[in-house]
Amino acid sequence: MVNLGLFSGAKRAKSVNVRFRLPYYTHWGQSLVVCGSDSLVGSWNVKKGLLLSPVHQGDQLIWCGSIAVSNGFECEYNYYVVDDNRNVLRWEKGNRRKVLLPQGLQGGEVIELRDLWQTGADAIPFKSAFKDVIFGRSSTLSIERPLGNFIHSLDEDDSVLVHFKICCPNIEEDTRIYVIGSSSKLGQWKVQNGIKLSHAGDSIWHGDCILQFSDFPLKYKYCKYGKAGVISSEFGQNRDLLLDASNFPPRYISLSDGMLRDLPWRGSGVAIPMFSVRSDDDLGVGEFLDLKLLVDWAVESGLHLVQLLPVNDTSVHGMWWDSYPYSSLSVFALHPLYLRVQALSDNIPEDIKLEIQKEKVELDGKDVDYEATMAAKLTLAQKIFAREKDSILNSSSFQKYLSENEEWLKPYAAFCFLRDFFETSDHSQWGRFSQFSKDKLEKLISKDSLHYDVICFHYYIQYHLHQQLLEAANYGRKKGVILKGDLPIGVDRNSVDTWVYPTLFRMNTSTGAPPDYFDKNGQNWGFPTYNWEEMSKDNYAWWRARLTQMSNYFTAYRIDHILGFFRIWELPEHAMTGLVGKFRPSIPLSQEELEREGIWDFDRLSRPYIKAEFLQDKFGAAWGFIASHFLNEYQKNFYEFKEQCNTEKKIASKLKSLVEETQLQNPDQIRRSLFDLIQNIVLMRDPENPRSFYPRFNLEDTSSFNDLDDHSKDVLKRLYYDYYFHRQEDLWRKNALKTLPVLLDSSDMLACGEDLGLIPSCVHPVMEELGLIGLRIQRMPNEPDLEFGIPSQYSYMTF
Repeated sequence: MVNLGLFSGAKRAKSVNVRFRLPYYTHWGQSLVVCGSDSLVGSWNVKKGLLLSPVHQGDQLIWCGSIAVSNGFECEYNYYVVDDNRNVLRWEKGNRRKVLLPQGLQGGEVIELRDLWQTGADAIPFKSAFKDVIFGRSSTLSIERPLGNFIHSLDEDDSVLVHFKICCPNIEEDTRIYVIGSSSKLGQWKVQNGIKLSHAGDSIWHGDCILQFSDFPLKYKYCKYGKAGVISSEFGQNRDLLLDASNFPPRYISLSDGMLRDLPWRGSGVAIPMFSVRSDDDLGVGEFLDLKLLVDWAVESGLHLVQLLPVNDTSVHGMWWDSYPYSSLSVFALHPLYLRVQALSDNIPEDIKLEIQKEKVELDGKDVDYEATMAAKLTLAQKIFAREKDSILNSSSFQKYLSENEEWLKPYAAFCFLRDFFETSDHSQWGRFSQFSKDKLEKLISKDSLHYDVICFHYYIQYHLHQQLLEAANYGRKKGVILKGDLPIGVDRNSVDTWVYPTLFRMNTSTGAPPDYFDKNGQNWGFPTYNWEEMSKDNYAWWRARLTQMSNYFTAYRIDHILGFFRIWELPEHAMTGLVGKFRPSIPLSQEELEREGIWDFDRLSRPYIKAEFLQDKFGAAWGFIASHFLNEYQKNFYEFKEQCNTEKKIASKLKSLVEETQLQNPDQIRRSLFDLIQNIVLMRDPENPRSFYPRFNLEDTSSFNDLDDHSKDVLKRLYYDYYFHRQEDLWRKNALKTLPVLLDSSDMLACGEDLGLIPSCVHPVMEELGLIGLRIQRMPNEPDLEFGIPSQYSYMTF
């Protein structure tokens, strides 16, 4: 029997019956649950929430259910799609809904909440990029009047109070929202006679109307109305409101009608590295305060967004290699490169001012001299710090900053000191400091420490970087320009984060990407992969803290390599290229599965397949010399790599020594050829489970594969395509839905995912479900048959 929540007045005379109604199409085995803050709807435990029942109404599937509540009841709630075991399959995005009963209820009434599912796209206008920057005016509008406060005026027999509610974040000055419709109460489609809605906050507009049963079925729509008349009416068909007056009709209907169907907002912006934002005031490189000038230019140019590359500290090597912005020393600390030295103090002595001017002239080149600029800025900052450290360190502003950021700032400062002391960021070389501990940290950074001034200098630099970037970010907000940051997928192997949180990383692995448009040999970025299982134990606290920190400055951000949250291309730590990796997580090929298909020679398939003729083809007359140094002949005309040369890193190291000893010619070509040989495999054995295997990417291109019999080729080719393009899809979807929602809920920033490269079919549906905006580059179309993308055909949900 369908649960429509019909309670007899005799049974609970003073209760108010609250009905939930939501149109939503589900798949077989799926149901909808209302879950919220009150125990009647599960106290946010979906397994205890209110299970709804489906009713067909025309071509719609309406999910219905009800609860009996006392007068004055209030509750937050949302809708969830669950399976037969009440496992959550998906949930609404956006703000939490609220049950707010109208005033004047006597008990026994039926209150009906007619909702629409809130998609990820529906939540976007509530992100800070729009709410606080683009549509900032809406947040300044006053809250006007409460919910239906004249329900006592209802005719007892044939009238109902309808509460209209619509979201419209993009509202011009002196413009109001009206609802008009087929009833005389709604002006019979004349705006000036319709119902003027009031602002309820959070871009919500609402209003009440008493309708007679004879007004139903009702057709209506929303429109904008300004001083000059109607600005725009909703697109699409008229909305419908039906009422079955014969079946315990409600006395009050709350219509949550979602978004006003208006022209979708579109904007333009500029993407630029921070170091390229040059000005007359900078010292050798773009600086955070230069962003204010860029914001002014964006406003004059009609642009709405400024997108930067990552701005976190990358000072791992102490040389120009650190100019690569995606290899973070700390995911929290800002890069000292972008510091404006002149803004460190209002009272910089004349001698230091002259030094600053001298450095400005010397470093004002067309290209950034990374090493010289870093050295100049840190030297000048140290001189200013030495003169004013007592006043700054004791200031209330600095003390507040230190207190709010000490969780990451203190380990960062200690790391920087130890990096410089030991002359390496490789913390495994730091003796007793190799293993991080809070006790050691507190002793190192204490006021009694001999190194306290050095530690405080790093606090000082980060404090001023924070102040300067925050000033630029607030300026952008005020001017209506979104500042968009970049969230790198990895951290450097020798970083503060791997030192402090080693269990969160798989330090014996490396992150990369399989062969694609960018590189036919794949990419190896060198970052350790994440230990997601460990991260989940505290609900991804490291990620949540990272996003919270970013939101201090940015109202939007780009998730670098979003595919890494579905699956990552994981390589062994000893790899140098990106070719011989596997996806993590993934379902491997089991030995039993392969044996059932007639595949049995696992040693042959999983070791480099090297024949004498291959060596002759690659090295010509020098093949014997190469073989004697790198290979052993284990069977006539078949070779294997020596133990000291059996990884890519070992080959590179051995070759370097050989070149130094023998003046060997063409070492780069020899290295590529040796790498080709060590990569000449068909299956890779899982080091953690030797009875599991992963097909080598592009295995059909290998001579090892080409030498197999036709049956083995057919089987392995089919299993290859199953592994890479089919069997993982559900696993990867579930993996992304564990991690990405935590990131998105960690802040109010607008999120964009970099979804380029080899894209599994599960990625875009998940991004759409979560309201994640995609990325399109015209010269890199997703469609394989196009040379250039066609922007007019891109999805609205893309940058």
